Amino acid sequence: TAAMGISRDSRHKHRATGGRRNLHQKKRKFEMGRPAVLCKIGAKRVRAVRCRGGNMKYRGLRIDAGNFAWGSENCTKKVRILDVVYNSTSNEFVRTKTLTKNSIVQIDAQPYLHWYMKKFGVDLRKKGKKGAKDAKDGKEAKEEPEEKKSRHVIFKLKAREAKQKL
Repeated sequence: TAAMGISRDSRHKHRATGGRRNLHQKKRKFEMGRPAVLCKIGAKRVRAVRCRGGNMKYRGLRIDAGNFAWGSENCTKKVRILDVVYNSTSNEFVRTKTLTKNSIVQIDAQPYLHWYMKKFGVDLRKKGKKGAKDAKDGKEAKEEPEEKKSRHVIFKLKAREAKQKL
């Protein structure tokens, strides 16, 4: 009898015609599989696993940040993962905050807001079409003194504002 364990062989499967295969050898080490490690949200915890040929794989047990791309703006930042919102595999993964390849997650938007402000000169937190410009009142202007910008930077921001998508 073969030892129990996760095996990646195809000897246990039926033939294409539907017939049974005869088992003529035991399980082999190179066909070995390992149990899935369900990564959770938390302080970073990574374990190294030795693989065939002395190579190493790194199992993420807990992760709290990741690289996320804002596709339409061509901007990628390393940001904190706040929550798992949806997972098509199982609702239990949402409840237990388990990260898988197809998870929909909620992330911290602060790095993107900062980048957008620097690139276009528009604060996305303010309501209105042009961001900070429309929402300015007499009181807000006193609270936040406007930073000085060179003539070149002002014209650069104006040109970018014309091409702005949001």
